[in-house]
Amino acid sequence: MDLRIFTEPQQGAAYDTLLTVAKATEDLGFDAFFRSDHYLRMGAVDGLPGPTDAWMTLAGLARETKRIRLGTLMTAGTFRLPGVLAIQVAQVDQMSGGRVELGLGAGWFEEEHKAYGIPFPKERFARLEEQLAIVTGLWATEVGKTFDFHGTYYDLTDSPALPKPAQRKVPVLIGGHGATRTPRLAARYADEFNVPFGSVEDSARQFARVRTAAVEAGRAADDLTYSNALVVCVGKDDQEVARRAAAIGREVDELKANGLAGSPAEVVDKIGRYAEIGSSRIYLQVLDLDDLDHLELIAGQVQSQLS
Repeated sequence: MDLRIFTEPQQGAAYDTLLTVAKATEDLGFDAFFRSDHYLRMGAVDGLPGPTDAWMTLAGLARETKRIRLGTLMTAGTFRLPGVLAIQVAQVDQMSGGRVELGLGAGWFEEEHKAYGIPFPKERFARLEEQLAIVTGLWATEVGKTFDFHGTYYDLTDSPALPKPAQRKVPVLIGGHGATRTPRLAARYADEFNVPFGSVEDSARQFARVRTAAVEAGRAADDLTYSNALVVCVGKDDQEVARRAAAIGREVDELKANGLAGSPAEVVDKIGRYAEIGSSRIYLQVLDLDDLDHLELIAGQVQSQLS
């Protein structure tokens, strides 16, 4: 089971804080550092000092880290034109020496679009399908050849399809709970399918839908990696769990029901239940980015039992 650290910087984190967490992620042996792609805080937090851009952050971290994978859960398709996004991701992949992964979604948080003047079209899922075709098509085009795409929402003519990523193929992540269109899209474009904040039972159902869609699309179901994203709150004892839950404004019982919370043994046991339904990667949503002792505890007493 791979454990990846997943952050939500829109809730309040400067680049230096993210850099500290990313370096701890690397030093403690976690597989990757991922971040959300949002421009507005959610819930009862002030979000200070304000949002950081996902791909600018990852570009900086690409030069400041050496081993960990870097990526987004999920980049909002509404934020960037697909041709521009393909260039940005390819460049960051080059800057990292080939360690980048792209999680791409339709975009859903209407308030952040209103706050920063970003269009929020109704046909976001249809746009996402074209975006995936364009981004992957640009990267796959041979050097010296051009790429054309003429869709409903985007039109590219004689694109040189440059630059190329350092990797032969940047892994693409697609996720969500949609029962029909999402599995179909994942089957066509994804290297990994992620269920965000889903129970073991819900994840099993969604993984099954994606596996079926993959076979129907002519792929082996096991061609895809299946993963989950879950909030994490681990403590050496009940008091430490309660303290960490309070620090992020959550209740212990709710976190145990909907995330990975409790003692290291409890968390290892629940991760095992996700492994049983085919999940091989967990994105640990860490909400208190100043609590590096939390990461050390997870590395020392949770991750060490999963290798």
